[in-house]
Amino acid sequence: MPAFAYRPFDGTDGDVAEEGRFELELGPAQYVKRPDGRSLAAPATVLNLGFEEDTELVIDFKNFVALDRTPGQSRMRLLDTDIMIKRILRRGSLQGESGVSMAIEAGPLLPELNGINAWGAEANLITSYRWSALSLHLNTAVALTREHNLDTFAGLIVEGPRGWAVRPVAEIFTEREVSADRSYSALAGAIWEVTDGFAVDAAVRYAAETQTNEVEFRFGLTWGVPLWQEGKSK
Repeated sequence: MPAFAYRPFDGTDGDVAEEGRFELELGPAQYVKRPDGRSLAAPATVLNLGFEEDTELVIDFKNFVALDRTPGQSRMRLLDTDIMIKRILRRGSLQGESGVSMAIEAGPLLPELNGINAWGAEANLITSYRWSALSLHLNTAVALTREHNLDTFAGLIVEGPRGWAVRPVAEIFTEREVSADRSYSALAGAIWEVTDGFAVDAAVRYAAETQTNEVEFRFGLTWGVPLWQEGKSK
């Protein structure tokens, strides 16, 4: 699956953490039912650090605990590991300015623990626009997978009014890896902005391929804290 993320989505938005701000996106225990069995992603983790203006460092990984193991499969697997750099290409409505916001996120896919022990790479162009009642985020990505196959991804995130304490959200996307079936995914959920720096999310996701499907229940939180003042060293 794609490495980029913005809770509770598979895609992301056209914004970054402010310089000097650290953000933790955490899914403590997410239930996943895949063709190869049932698992808990415990935890699913994204670490974001705004280390300079309009640029952030993103570290992503998921610890999967198998509930149903096939012969020879490890109980625990650290998957979807990557390090990305995300940078704003155009400041727009997500930054309080006019027009679309555009960003790019790119970097290496790292070898997985008890998964695929190989490297890959990924790049994602994100285009976002925010109205008072609606926000849209379009993700268009291409990747060289750890199996060294070409993978393409296109997805759209829809968010309800930003001013609501609890806003409904949804996401649809399609993904195609060379020599594999195209997959389609739909997600529906909600984000609760508890405070300015703390949010809770919940969602259900369904994905389908030819003769296979996947169901996932997501629950998590996003917590942000300033580490140093913008324009000053740590």
